Amino acid sequence: MFCVLCSVFFVLGSNFMELFSEYFRKDHFLSKIDSRIKLIVVLALLVMVLSSKGICFPLLIAALCLLLCLRMQVPFRVILVRFSQPLFIALVLLLLKLFFSGSEALFSLNLLGLQLVAHKDGLMEGLKISSRIIGAVSLLTTLGFAMPFTEFIAGLSWFHIPRQFIELLMLTYRYIFVLLEDAAVIYNAQKNRLGYSGIKQGLSSFGILSGALTLRAFENSQKTALAMVQRGYTGDMPVLRQGPFKIGEITIALFIILIMGVIWKIQ
Repeated sequence: MFCVLCSVFFVLGSNFMELFSEYFRKDHFLSKIDSRIKLIVVLALLVMVLSSKGICFPLLIAALCLLLCLRMQVPFRVILVRFSQPLFIALVLLLLKLFFSGSEALFSLNLLGLQLVAHKDGLMEGLKISSRIIGAVSLLTTLGFAMPFTEFIAGLSWFHIPRQFIELLMLTYRYIFVLLEDAAVIYNAQKNRLGYSGIKQGLSSFGILSGALTLRAFENSQKTALAMVQRGYTGDMPVLRQGPFKIGEITIALFIILIMGVIWKIQ
């Protein structure tokens, strides 16, 4: 069982670059919109989702984001992978609120000699939190599909996000894929030598892999810093320049924010 779980984990990890790269992005109706406009709309909707008092508005945003992703021809398996972890977190929070929070009993459940009591008010609170998680993640995921990472960085720089934060984002995005490639190479070498043939052997191999990746990360950071200094890096990493705003895009963005604001208010 442990071997199977490790194999699934590292198969997903080895396909991470393919799933999270931009190879599936094509020309779609959102690709030509100014990145700053998309950021403004997403930030406004994100504030509405996080401040929502019900579950309908966040779920509506999640449904609209799913339709947009499908309209942009994003592969469905990529959508599932990106939503798997937040959906799991939302489910765990829902169960915790259901069985360990609230006062109005809904039903009881006997699990391995442990009496669990579900609460109606805990269920409603869990649904609110879970819906906010799903809605917020849907917005950020759709934003990632709607524009390349370089445009995202350019939009953040226009909002005067601290330069150090932008630089850290760019370097992190670059070396995530490098470390994943190293992890895949090490894992395949361990697997070919029966490194995951049992629980004890698998834990030992996983520890060795984690340690090796940590050392690789420090080594790559030192090499990158030295290479950047030798090429004249002075602390200012260039980003894309933004052109003037388009009146039509601003009008559509304000209309979307207004409509969503009305729905948020009346829910």
